[in-house]
Amino acid sequence: MLILFLLWLVQCLRHFVTVYLDEDLNQQRTQMMQEFAHRAVEESVGSWGAVLWTVVQECLFWALAGSLMVLLALYWWFRKMVREVDNRRDSESEESEEESPADTNMIWIFSRRFQLSVPKLASRRRVVQELLSDLLRVSHSLFSDSFFPVLEPVIGVGSACEGWSPHKEEDIVYCMFVPLKPPRGHAFLLEPDCTAEMPQTSMRVRVELVCTCTGEQPDQNMLCFLHHSEQELKRNQVASLLHTLCTGPYLDGEKIALWFQTFVISAWSMLPQSRCYSMKVLPSCRSCKMKLMKASGRSLFVETVFSVQQGDSDIFLSSQPPEAHLPPSTTWLESYAVAEAKFFRHVAMQAPPRSCHLKCLRLCARILEGSGLSIYALKTTVMHLLTLIPPSEWQHKYLLMRVDDTMRYLRCCLEEKCLKHFFFDNEDMPQEISLPPAFQGAQPLNLFQHLAQDPDAQTEALKKFDDLQYHFYFGF
Repeated sequence: MLILFLLWLVQCLRHFVTVYLDEDLNQQRTQMMQEFAHRAVEESVGSWGAVLWTVVQECLFWALAGSLMVLLALYWWFRKMVREVDNRRDSESEESEEESPADTNMIWIFSRRFQLSVPKLASRRRVVQELLSDLLRVSHSLFSDSFFPVLEPVIGVGSACEGWSPHKEEDIVYCMFVPLKPPRGHAFLLEPDCTAEMPQTSMRVRVELVCTCTGEQPDQNMLCFLHHSEQELKRNQVASLLHTLCTGPYLDGEKIALWFQTFVISAWSMLPQSRCYSMKVLPSCRSCKMKLMKASGRSLFVETVFSVQQGDSDIFLSSQPPEAHLPPSTTWLESYAVAEAKFFRHVAMQAPPRSCHLKCLRLCARILEGSGLSIYALKTTVMHLLTLIPPSEWQHKYLLMRVDDTMRYLRCCLEEKCLKHFFFDNEDMPQEISLPPAFQGAQPLNLFQHLAQDPDAQTEALKKFDDLQYHFYFGF
């Protein structure tokens, strides 16, 4: 009906223009016949006016027709948009039919109060990775003829690189592992460290010299540390790793940190990032901590931790010990940070859009502030739940349910004084994560072993946990 009305309107307008112009032309012709011959010029002008009016008539018609076509197209576009909005509303109503308005409001309140989303994590992480990649390129050119450890590409670890940091945005530290490989003529051997009294596995990295005289491609520009005299080596070749960054035969974490900090300070001006940031190396004895500052005053904190890979697995030895314990500088502690980061990447690939597992972690971390429970215990709990609960149950609308599951799981572990380590004897471990053979069938580590040995500590932990949980649910 709309199309027929538009066509009728076009015909009416065309008829009106035609009749009006025809009457005007007839009047002009009558006047020209009554004039004398000496008015021939005016007659000529009048004929040209008739031609121009004819052109105007056609232009008006096509202009009106084009305008009506545009109106028709806008009408169909509007109908299409209305249909899409209706479909979207129907789909949203179907998805949220199990989610009450109260839950929706609570999720919104939690997201605003606890800043559950940290949108700048990914972009800032890329800035940090580019910075360290540029630093490593400079190091390879500067140390190519030396026998310092070979710095491998960085690996982002920790909560900031997993996408859920429990800290406020201005306090987030981006932690990067820099794997170390032995230089030419050297080999790393991992030995258990029985002298260090640490709650986690500790090892030492023995540095041994290897022969470079033989092999498929012997290095003609290098003297063999084993088969050349000490005097010849001192005269014609730089010192081996054993004489620079080792204490005795073992790799020294403090010496490596000091060496890398000195390198960063001297190489900073060579980096393109030096034009955008000012840099300050912060005090640290086993790692390299940097503070990057923009002219606007915004800061970015970076920590570079040195590591040695165990075989071809995702388990590394780390130079950075826990803050509460400071073992000897030649002691390297077993770290699962790379495997954890890989696990969260695996979850992200399997999770539904707008999965709530990262918000669940961040919200629970804010709830448990002051409880005495470690962030690592919380992360271990959520990793267990991510393998027990199907990915479809981690949709955003289930956030409060997953938070409740996490708190219940943690409380059960506190009551039983047992929270199993995620990477030991775990049948639900994704195949993408490579673990040392000894981890399969091994006795799982108990992260709450200290509570099993101290009943008073367990009672206090349960009381704090219940008080915080009550305050969260009823004192919000």
